[in-house]
Amino acid sequence: MGADQNLDWTKAAASALDWWHDAGVDVVVGDEGFAWLDSAAQQLAARQAVRPMAAEVARAGDALPGDAAAFAAWRVGEAAPEARWGGGAIAASGPADAELMVFVDCPERDDRELLMEGEVGRLFERMLAAIGRTRADTALASVCVRRPTTGRVPRDIEARLGEIARHHVALAAPKRLLVMGDAASRAILTMNVADARGRFHTLNHKNGRVTQVVASHHPRFLLDRPTAKAEAWKDLLLLTGEVES
Repeated sequence: MGADQNLDWTKAAASALDWWHDAGVDVVVGDEGFAWLDSAAQQLAARQAVRPMAAEVARAGDALPGDAAAFAAWRVGEAAPEARWGGGAIAASGPADAELMVFVDCPERDDRELLMEGEVGRLFERMLAAIGRTRADTALASVCVRRPTTGRVPRDIEARLGEIARHHVALAAPKRLLVMGDAASRAILTMNVADARGRFHTLNHKNGRVTQVVASHHPRFLLDRPTAKAEAWKDLLLLTGEVES
């Protein structure tokens, strides 16, 4: 009630622009120009025109290919959430009908053709060998097909990437799934490794197949904390059925 009801919005906007300019903000961040000195109603209309509503964005990205081959092509194509990130996309590897599938968070810094090619990959291969497996008979995929700048799955699209990861698992329908690291565990099980370890989690697929999921530490984590290898070994024994949950 006591406020000035005759506020000059043009002068107020100009004053704000001057303040931002003095603070070093002199570039409009966006794909489209913006008429800062228009009326408030015009500004609102302009914002709605150049910024799609979140619900519309979600609807546009909901549909995922229902065929395994089509999904594989889509996953590394221009429609994937990470398509505009730097670096090359690294596709999932291994047999399409593999009984064991492994999910990790993202490519390592030195990965080029396959996920986990360097030191992390060598430890991963030793872990597979310990349970009588190799890359040749194991499907390997990641939540992000490109490496994020920070090396971590961005939280703003984590939910969408989780949907995509679960869709991938549903198409593959492996007998067993090993999720390695917090990001992969959250994507598939919606919980961190610390909460998910030590028991089987069951995924029921539309085709009637069932996937038993085990969560464990990422090999990257094990290189930093070798004492956690004993826990990882227990997880692998659980995965193979040599110990009960």
